[in-house]
Amino acid sequence: MDLTLLKGLRVLDHLARNNEPLGVSDLARELGLTKSNAHRTLQTLADAGYISRVDQRGRYACTLKLFELGSAVVARTDIRQIADPTMQALASATKETIHLSALDGRDVVYIHKIESPQPVRAYSSIGGRAPAHCVASGKALLAFTRGSLELFSDPLPTFSPRSLASVDALAKELETIRQSGVAINWGEWREAVRGIAAPIFDATGTISGSIGISGPAERFSETAIVEFIPDVVEAARAISGALGHNVARASAATPREN
Repeated sequence: MDLTLLKGLRVLDHLARNNEPLGVSDLARELGLTKSNAHRTLQTLADAGYISRVDQRGRYACTLKLFELGSAVVARTDIRQIADPTMQALASATKETIHLSALDGRDVVYIHKIESPQPVRAYSSIGGRAPAHCVASGKALLAFTRGSLELFSDPLPTFSPRSLASVDALAKELETIRQSGVAINWGEWREAVRGIAAPIFDATGTISGSIGISGPAERFSETAIVEFIPDVVEAARAISGALGHNVARASAATPREN
């Protein structure tokens, strides 16, 4: 492992997520670095154009280069643009929060979102992350991603009494999701929030994302979840079809892991 590179990425990540610019002393203290290490890392990142000095106090903040890189990644797929009309329709039908998600290692990342109009709703943000094994959108992605179980080891991190605690339990649930085509979160990350999600496939049959709805447990009773499932599955099929996936052929076959 390249420790120098890892240190630089840690500093970059910390600056990107902080609301205020940070100086050498701040970063050294918050990341457990020596001041000389923090200074050298900041200077390297500044020379590469990822950060810049923003005031006379010697504080640094990220430049737009990170946005440019992120935009370049997003530009390689137009799934957000393609999914938006279907997401809007699902939001209108359910009055709940709608997420379009992608898998990043053991996390799920929300890449697009339609907010629920209701005053009490599930909190999340575009670009936000959640543990994939604890949320419906993440489990829908894991179920159809080849080798995804290899990312996990026992015991699994738990966040509520309902969290899956072992790789064996996760494997069984992912197999159920592959058979049913839908994933459910019964409050496994935040106990008071539940959700439903279904996988999205591209023209090659490869998993490209997941679409899901989430909301407070009070509105997501078992009865309500059963009623929501067809809408979520149909939304996933519509987006998959727009991406070129042969929905008719796929629906006649058992979903395959990709």
